[in-house]
Amino acid sequence: MKKELKDTIIIELGEKLKAYPHFYLVDLTGLNAEKTSELRRKCFKNEIKLVVVKNTLLQKAFEAAEIDYSPLYDTLKGNTAVMFTNVANMPAKMLKEYTKEGIPALKAAYAEESFFVGADKLDELVAIKSKNELIADVVALLQSPIKNVVSGLNAGGKIHGLLDAIAERNK
Repeated sequence: MKKELKDTIIIELGEKLKAYPHFYLVDLTGLNAEKTSELRRKCFKNEIKLVVVKNTLLQKAFEAAEIDYSPLYDTLKGNTAVMFTNVANMPAKMLKEYTKEGIPALKAAYAEESFFVGADKLDELVAIKSKNELIADVVALLQSPIKNVVSGLNAGGKIHGLLDAIAERNK
């Protein structure tokens, strides 16, 4: 590979590292062409950019980045693919489907400004809530007291009954 091509690839990887806030390093060794195509289709549907890279070029892109990615250097061995994403837990959920087969295997991840090294961190990554999931949780929490008041008014029909129910709950 010519030096100019290597430099271009390093620059492109650096741009992806800036463009996407989360990424996963996975090992695709053992996936046949059919399974690889299936994985790429799933990634495309879930707005995940899957790129197979040379470890040395990826490490050079890490070194050139503003963030210190040194905790990930030890995982850059063997076959490496990078899954770039805007939603921290989406690749983890996809990889969880494949855990029975063990392929693709999680090497490491950078999600929510934290490093997750090792395949045993997959459950932690799945548990990370996306921005939309957190917003839904907050909305549900805000609606809960209102629903209780409305259901109390509908059930008893009188404010006196509602106040009695609240007083008993606080005892």
